Amino acid sequence: MPDSLEAANMDVSAFVALLLIALLSLLLFATRTSGRDDGRRLPPSPPGLPLLGHLPLLGSLPHRNLQAMAAKHGPVMLLRLGRVPAVVASSAAAAQEVMKTHDLAFASRPRMRMAERLIYGRDMVFAPYGEHWRQARRVCVLHLLSQRRVQSLRRARELEAAAMVDRVRRGGVQAVNVTALIISYTNGIISRAAFGDGGSLYGGEELTKLFADFAGLLGTVTVGDFVPWLAWVDTLMGLDARAARTSAQMDALLERVIADHRRRRREDDDGHRDFVDVMLDVNDEAEGTGVMFDDVAIKAIVLDMFAAATDTTYTTLVWAMAELINHLHEMRRVQDEVRAAVVAGDGGRVTEDHLPKLRYLKCVIKETLRLRTPLPLLVPHETTEDTELLGYHVPARSRVIVNAWAIARDPAAWDRPDEFVPERFAGGDDLTAADYLLGQDFRFVPFGAGRRGCPGVGFAVPSMEAWSSRWRACCITLTGSCRPAARPSWRCMS
Repeated sequence: MPDSLEAANMDVSAFVALLLIALLSLLLFATRTSGRDDGRRLPPSPPGLPLLGHLPLLGSLPHRNLQAMAAKHGPVMLLRLGRVPAVVASSAAAAQEVMKTHDLAFASRPRMRMAERLIYGRDMVFAPYGEHWRQARRVCVLHLLSQRRVQSLRRARELEAAAMVDRVRRGGVQAVNVTALIISYTNGIISRAAFGDGGSLYGGEELTKLFADFAGLLGTVTVGDFVPWLAWVDTLMGLDARAARTSAQMDALLERVIADHRRRRREDDDGHRDFVDVMLDVNDEAEGTGVMFDDVAIKAIVLDMFAAATDTTYTTLVWAMAELINHLHEMRRVQDEVRAAVVAGDGGRVTEDHLPKLRYLKCVIKETLRLRTPLPLLVPHETTEDTELLGYHVPARSRVIVNAWAIARDPAAWDRPDEFVPERFAGGDDLTAADYLLGQDFRFVPFGAGRRGCPGVGFAVPSMEAWSSRWRACCITLTGSCRPAARPSWRCMS
């Protein structure tokens, strides 16, 4: 009897083992999605894992890992990120098809839980393609980010740049944290642009911390986005609670801002128009027209502006400083250019009138954006219909990721792609803000391109140049590590 029972147990164990092997084989086969879909060729796909697909392969530096995978499997790959099919474009030709040739088919955005929690689901950047997105983009392009509006914010940029230089000078020979100064500078500009000169009344350092928390959460990829049945992990890690707390604080702040602006408009309209004023004007004009542009839409677009204008700008500036510190010849060339542009009659003060003369400075910023792309994978696209990408079939509602970091370092497109060489951008006749974007050269897409390209490039570039041009007043050398992630100390030698 015991022998027969043991044999039966062994038979059951063997059956269970075979069943598990068969199930895992089936799941593994399902994740290997290369081949054909209804007779149409899908992009190649590396081997994945059951259930999670290729999600564990991304690691903490997904742009680098995706570049390594693209080197083996080609510039267009199909991955399974949990339950989400994702196509990765890693070449200039693939980026051009996504953002120009088949732009309309790739024009939507996937649903992202953190963006919906923090930006009301009514913003422009993360909105799916449709009427709401068109109305929001029209307001941004025509009313908030037009060339005239950007020029009107010149005073804000110059005030914040001057305040930054004064803070460094007051420190004398004391070591200063330039990373903190840059963050303060970028936050100050967008606060003035969005809320007016009284932006500091809404929180000062507390406002800076609140928006830092907001930006950090917005850039967080949640497990529930890709594996819905594991969404409880986000709750366990405290992400949901942090998002709810930050969203409530942000909403209370913006409600106060809008109420203050409405009261000021009634009591004393001085004619000055910051972003909130302009959107309230649009709101007034939209009444009775059927266009939905209420307080929620205003708050969502203000948050878009902060998200887009702060983190990416200061990241680029910190990397530009670090690269110039590590390349003294290029740093001296920038300094000499600034000194030559600022003649004695200007009182030694750098203004935006000098920026057109600072051509090498513009090359430095462009090279920093290429080598240290602030948003390496851009904001993901989603296909609205079945389409093709470099001859491969891409089904509707697929997530599409453009690896701008890999494209900017593609040795087939760039000479010495991993080196800091600003001179590579010196050939153009007109290095204006428009030259930083938008479908001019798909080897260089730090701001995206096409319908979903960032409309704020004309706002971001003058802010970067206004900071960088202060070399005349503040010659910087580095003490300690030169890696921005290490939060280095900087010493002013003015």
